[in-house]
Amino acid sequence: MQPDPPMTDLQDADVLTEGPVYNIPPAKTRIIWYRCPLSREELAQFNRRSNLLGFAQTLGYLGILGAGVGAALYSVDHWPWYVTALIVFANGHNWQFLINGFHELVHDSVFRPKWLNRSFLRLFSFLGWHNHHHFWASHTEHHKYTLHPPGDGEVVLPATVDIPGFYKRGIVNPKYPYDLIKGKIRSFFGRLPDDGWTKAILPETDPERRAAYIRWERLVLIGHLLIAGGAIASGHWILLFVFTFPKTFGKWLQSMCNSAQHVGLTDKVPDFRLSCRTIYLNPIVQFLYWHMNFHIEHHMYAAVPCYRLPSLHRRIKHDLPWCPNGLRETWIHIAEIQRQQVEDPEYQYLPEVQTA
Repeated sequence: MQPDPPMTDLQDADVLTEGPVYNIPPAKTRIIWYRCPLSREELAQFNRRSNLLGFAQTLGYLGILGAGVGAALYSVDHWPWYVTALIVFANGHNWQFLINGFHELVHDSVFRPKWLNRSFLRLFSFLGWHNHHHFWASHTEHHKYTLHPPGDGEVVLPATVDIPGFYKRGIVNPKYPYDLIKGKIRSFFGRLPDDGWTKAILPETDPERRAAYIRWERLVLIGHLLIAGGAIASGHWILLFVFTFPKTFGKWLQSMCNSAQHVGLTDKVPDFRLSCRTIYLNPIVQFLYWHMNFHIEHHMYAAVPCYRLPSLHRRIKHDLPWCPNGLRETWIHIAEIQRQQVEDPEYQYLPEVQTA
C-alpha cells in the first residue's frame, strides 16, 4: 500500500526539539513527512511539558536505581551471597534503560524549564557513561532523516539480530567493563570514535563540539574512577557491580525493546508508519522504557513528552498500522520478516496502514 500524501503545513520547529547548535550544519534536502492529522490546538496540548509528570517519571526511575544500589549494599553484609547476586542481576536490567531516559532529556521535553532538562541530562549522561554531545548531533539527524541514508547514519537498514551475540552478551557481558574503559581512555587522550557517522556529525570543521565531546569523556572517566576507588578503599566493593559497571548484566530486556523500533521495516519512505514500530508493553516495562514503545508517535511528533505518548497514540491509532502486543508477539513477527529477508535480501516489510 502506498503511503498517504504528506502533510506540508508543519515545520521542524513544530514537531522536533534540538540540542545546542555549535555551528551551521550542512545543508540537506528537507523530507516532508506524513503525519497523522492533528489540529494545531491539539498539537499544542500534546506538546505541553509538565514538571509534575516529569518528576514522576524521572525521580521514579532514579528511585528504582537507587533502591537497587541500596539493596545490594545492605544485602552484601546481611543476606546470603545468592540474594546479593540476584539483586545485582536485577539491578543491571534497570540500569540498561538509562539510555532511554537520557534520550528523552536530549529532546528537552521532560520538564518545562530547559535548565532542568539539561541538569538531569548531565546526571543521566554521567550515570550511564553516555555522551550527550555526540547523541545530540546524531539524534537530531535521525529524526529529520529517519532511515534515509546518508542523512541518517544512526539507524541503517537492513539490520539483523545477532542471536549468538545476544545470548553471549545479553545476560552477562563479562567484557563490558574492559571495552568501556578502553574506549573512554582513547577518548581521554583526544581520540574520537573512528566510524563514518561520527566523522560526519563531529567533523573537523566543528572544533567546538569535538572539544565538548572530549571534555565530557574526561569528566565521566575521572568521576567514575574516583567513585570506584573510593568504594574499594571503603570496603564497599559491591558498588563496582551496581553503580560503576551495572550494565554488565541484563541487557536482553532493554535490547529487545530498543531493537524493535525500526528493524525489518521500510527505509527511504517519508512515512513514519512504515519505518517505525509501535508495540504494546506492560506498564512496568513501559515505565522503565520511558514510553518509547510508542515509537511511531515519537517520530511523528518528537516534541511530545514521553508521558503524553499513550494519549497521543489513542488519538491517532485509527491511522496507524497493526501494533504487536508484547515482546513475544513483536519478535515472532520480526523473526518472520528476517526469515523472508534471508530468502530475498531485497524484501522489506510494508505495514498495512489502517484507515478510519
